[in-house]
Amino acid sequence: MRKLLQQDEVAVIFGGWTSASRKAMLPVVEELNGLLFYPVQYEGMEASPNIFYTGAAPNQQIVPAVEWLLENKGTRFFLLGSDYVFPRTSNQIIKAQLEDLGGEVLGEEYTPLGHTDYNTVISRIRETQPDVIFNTLNGDSNVAFFKQLSDAGFTPDDVTVLSVSVAEEEIRGIGAGVLAGHLVSWNYYQTTDSEANEAFVANYKAAYGDKRVTSDPIEAGYFGVYLWAQAVEKAGTTDIDAVREAAAGLEFEAPGGLVRIDGDSQHTWKTVRIGEIQADGMIKELAGVP
Repeated sequence: MRKLLQQDEVAVIFGGWTSASRKAMLPVVEELNGLLFYPVQYEGMEASPNIFYTGAAPNQQIVPAVEWLLENKGTRFFLLGSDYVFPRTSNQIIKAQLEDLGGEVLGEEYTPLGHTDYNTVISRIRETQPDVIFNTLNGDSNVAFFKQLSDAGFTPDDVTVLSVSVAEEEIRGIGAGVLAGHLVSWNYYQTTDSEANEAFVANYKAAYGDKRVTSDPIEAGYFGVYLWAQAVEKAGTTDIDAVREAAAGLEFEAPGGLVRIDGDSQHTWKTVRIGEIQADGMIKELAGVP
């Protein structure tokens, strides 16, 4: 980040993945008055004048997912996440929400990033018999967890797993066979029904290969570029302060639907979508919340 802003003198940076990466970049981009468009869902509780957040905050992914699960799947929750800021903060929000809405937390487990042995966790799941596992694992740990959960004889009929870091690209890596029937919460799916998305998916596959898939972070990264371009056109310059001021309230017809930049928080207004993973690796939308 420091090299890009000081040596390369870039006008804007699009990227970042984990919340830890964003929190490492934040003080640098603020110190040097740069501009970062961050495209991944995160734990919220942050607003920087030098960051535009095009991924979901908890009220756009986690909170509506918990509400939907309570109405449709049960009240007994088991919380499983990787041991870093996003899962721990998200689960603080979930626990407060469940307490308020009459849900119950039967277990809460964290494992290091890259962890691969989930037999002990699965034993706890078997003992507590939750209705729902709310999954905030990140990265390769999802591969190990879902395969070991399936090997242990658990199916979506036995316990619903809802994930917030597993999208179409991760399904390719984990395997749709062990994920089919489990749930996810995002703002966009490759199967989202819109003319803009039909063109987006076709163009993406033409560029990167027919077997490649789109996903929520890909879509959020994509429309962030267009929102920045609109702000630059409106401001008539790439000057950071002018672009920030011009960006407030801008809208774009993204593949996932209309998005709008909130001028106060620099987060993005989006649509929430609860989905079910299908045997072909695609995601079927079950519910949408504007």
